[in-house]
Amino acid sequence: MNHYETVFILNPVLSDVQVKETVKKFEDYLVSKGAEMIHKEDWGLKKMAYPIQNKKTGFYHLFEFKAAGEVVAPFELEFRRDDSIMRYLTVKLDKHAAAWAEKRKEKLKTAKK
Repeated sequence: MNHYETVFILNPVLSDVQVKETVKKFEDYLVSKGAEMIHKEDWGLKKMAYPIQNKKTGFYHLFEFKAAGEVVAPFELEFRRDDSIMRYLTVKLDKHAAAWAEKRKEKLKTAKK
């Protein structure tokens, strides 16, 4: 099982319900393929550095998960098929990036308290 992190941007014209349904759909897809969800974050509506599909903002989400390597390509295919996804990026984390992600999660936990 490899350690992955995916960041994706949803279209800003979606309602809160549609955003939650779309995020849940992709989370369920990963779990159905045997992935272990480690962490997920909703970064909210953010302004982008440059327009994508004539939109200047988007809903950003992050998934951190462990899965077999053959799960990633079909997962990204699902992103390409969904019109509500504007951009996505999946990266395989090495041991240093995984340690940094763990520190970031701890910092978020202490900031929420």
